[in-house]
Amino acid sequence: MASKRPKRSDRLLGVLDEYRETIVVMHNHPDPDAMATGWALLTLISLRLKKPVRLLGRGPILRAENRQFVRLLRPPVELVDEVNLDAATATVLVDCSPASLNHLLDGHIAPTAVIDHHETKRDGFRIPYRDIRPKVTAAASIAAEYMREQNLEPSNELATALVYAIRTEMIGTHKALSRLDQYSLRWLSGFADYDVLSQIENPPLPRHYYEELLLGLENVLIYADSGVCFLPRITAPELVGEFADLLIRCDGLHCVLCGGRLGDDFLLSARSRGDEHAALVLLDQVLRDLGHSGGHLHRAGGKICVPACGKNVDELEQELRERWLDACNVTTRRGKRLVTRKEILRRL
Repeated sequence: MASKRPKRSDRLLGVLDEYRETIVVMHNHPDPDAMATGWALLTLISLRLKKPVRLLGRGPILRAENRQFVRLLRPPVELVDEVNLDAATATVLVDCSPASLNHLLDGHIAPTAVIDHHETKRDGFRIPYRDIRPKVTAAASIAAEYMREQNLEPSNELATALVYAIRTEMIGTHKALSRLDQYSLRWLSGFADYDVLSQIENPPLPRHYYEELLLGLENVLIYADSGVCFLPRITAPELVGEFADLLIRCDGLHCVLCGGRLGDDFLLSARSRGDEHAALVLLDQVLRDLGHSGGHLHRAGGKICVPACGKNVDELEQELRERWLDACNVTTRRGKRLVTRKEILRRL
């Protein structure tokens, strides 16, 4: 009689049990999926292994919904600038790739385990435990599965965090929820606080949010079925992706590129819909020899270090626009504004 295959959570715990302590590492500026996944793993490791565990990321957290998430649910997140590791400390990387540069391990240190749901590239690391499922909408669904396997019921706060994480990752995925996502949502719904969930989804927004939104809309250029917007001002890295999510919903657009400078970094978000284009593939072409990219098939992000690229921002934006249009097979180089005040007033 064939032996039963060990549960994924048992395999993870078996790997981590060889170490004195565990650090769960989220990507920079952690979002709800990273925080909820890490929180669930912290709970799992603490209760089952009875060993020290910390949940670390590099901040700050600036998006209004994410700040409300932290304020109301109080996840045990620690935001630090660096982490010191030794041979007795295990690291679990969640919601991002080992080779990416947007986490405390900086793409140079091999983690002990990786739990992720993004499309991944070869990283060359020998990692004792990997659970990477691109067909799953949220890493939080994987973490919820681990808790079910270990017969652990989440607290109301953790369950609410996991539900919100899955719901936010559903935005713009252009794919059906996997069986795991659906099962996780049904299971978590019995523990989650939907009044708190509503407060997280509808936080008060600062005035500068609307200023940046206005500036962004005035800078959108349309080339055939592709949109390009370089935001003249951003105060939070999440704004680039948030604006891309809004822009891809515009009727007639099939792929969009949004970007903006924040400090020394030029941040990019690409979105696509339909079968003709894939944002992840397009952005990978655009950033070749310039920066790094990653994400989902139709929702991807990237980053360029401006001082290292040898171009000023105007030159960089021009090159990115040309590369994007080439990748999208758009021949025209004369864009039309999405909105113009003069045209709006003419139609009144």
